[in-house]
This record gives sequence, structure tokens and C-alpha cells, in this order.
Amino acid sequence: MDTDLLKTFLEVSHTRHFGKAAENLYLTRSAVSFRVKQLEMILGVELFERQRNNIQPTPAGERMLVHAEAVLLAWERAKQDVSLSQVQSVQLAIGAAPNIWDAYLQDYLQGLHKGLSGVALRTEVQNQSVMTRQLMERTLDLAISFDPPKLEEFELLQVGEVVLGLVSNIAINSLAEVLQQQYIKVDWGTAFNIQHARDFTELPLPVLHTGSARIALDFLLNNGGSAFLPQKMVQPYIDKGQLHWVPATDTIRRNVYVSYLTGNDRLPQIIQAVNYLKAQI
Repeated sequence: MDTDLLKTFLEVSHTRHFGKAAENLYLTRSAVSFRVKQLEMILGVELFERQRNNIQPTPAGERMLVHAEAVLLAWERAKQDVSLSQVQSVQLAIGAAPNIWDAYLQDYLQGLHKGLSGVALRTEVQNQSVMTRQLMERTLDLAISFDPPKLEEFELLQVGEVVLGLVSNIAINSLAEVLQQQYIKVDWGTAFNIQHARDFTELPLPVLHTGSARIALDFLLNNGGSAFLPQKMVQPYIDKGQLHWVPATDTIRRNVYVSYLTGNDRLPQIIQAVNYLKAQI
């Protein structure tokens, strides 16, 4: 299988346009069309419904998307594995959602790098469903999340906690004053959303909804408003007077979990990484 065929198929799927896919891949439109036809001949099915200015994946094409992404990811990891230097003998792939990186994992990446001798790190930013699939496919070694998968095949351990507080760009005296501001909603997972819906129903509709604390923080500093953000992340801005805690509001605590496949052949390195993260609690 020529991986270029899969890359072309994915680009057409994303752009829904042969011409745009050709531009992105620096190919001619006819070359893109030829590659897609080659892949269809190999598979024995049509992958796209070709209508004027309306390219849609067929049901077979929709099913092929998951497999194409998995094959390319596995191939990329295989190339990196066999190209490791004499100093680095193992590659460890770690995945997390954007808000996990922002609020927790970013601070420990250097420690993981220095503490895992002979290990090359590969980092992924993915949602939970993709990480669960990649763990099963063994293209991901560790998944770090607030709402981990509870499957028998996975080992699941708590490795940390993120404390979220409501902050504002101006000093205010009560939660009622927040209603006069624009609100930024950060997605901190299912348990947070349940508590948020129960205890903070009076908050205004969000002017921005994001899965990244960094995006929320930058928006808050530049445009004003309020948001639930990690205490550790915002404390420097509190100290400078750029942000302020909203009084009389409870913090929301979110546990951070790591999950991994117990049959993974990189288990010793996974245990090393987990022990390092647990030591930071």
C-alpha cells in the first residue's frame, strides 16, 4: 500500500474538493483524482460520491477514514521507532486533550524528558474517543484525561488534580456582578459540566466556548470577562493585579487520570512515567 494514496484520500475527505486537495498537496488535480481511483481499485469500492462542487464520502469512504488515519499514524510511529538514535532506544507516545496540556501536563513534560532515560517522547493532542481507540490500536501508550475510559483492558490511575476558580479581569464584590460581564466557558469535562449546570445556572451565555485554557486566558486578558481557570495557571496574573478571584464562589476540583493498555510492550517505560507523575501530587 502506497501511503501517499491514503494521504490523498484523507485530504480530499477533509477539503471535500479535488482542486483544494491538489493545492494543499502540491499536486495537479488529475494526480489527486488518479490516486483516489487507484485506492478505490485496490479496495474494490467507491470512496466518494462525485457531484459538481459537492464531493461526499460514501458509507465505505466514511468507514475508511478511521482506518486510513490509523495506518498513517502507525506508519509514522514505525518510522520514528526504527530511526531512534543509539541513546534513545524506546519511543513513548503520550496523548491528552488541550485543556489537560494547558492546566496540568505542560509543567511536567521537561521532567518526563529528563527522568525517562533512553526514551524519546511523542506527544498528541486528541479528544477522549480518539485516544481510547489509539490505546487499543497501540499507537498511543498513555492517555491523560479528566474523564478516562473505564474498560477492563485499561489500567487506570489518578496522577494529579486541577483546582479551578472563577476569575475576572476586574475586581468585583459578588457573583451577581459577573452577570454584567461577558463569560468564557472552558470545557473541563463531563463532571465539571454537571456541577457547572447545577451550581452556576445564573452565569450568562458564553461569548466564547473553548476546550483550551490558554485560549480562554488570552481572550480574557485581551477582552475582559470571567472564566473558570486553573489556580496554578492564573496565580501570576492575580499577583500582578491583572486578574481577580470572584468572591463567594466555590472552587471546582478535577482529578487527572492516566490510562494505558496493560498488555503494552512498553510497560516498563509507562510505569516509569506514571510513577513520576504520581510523585508530583
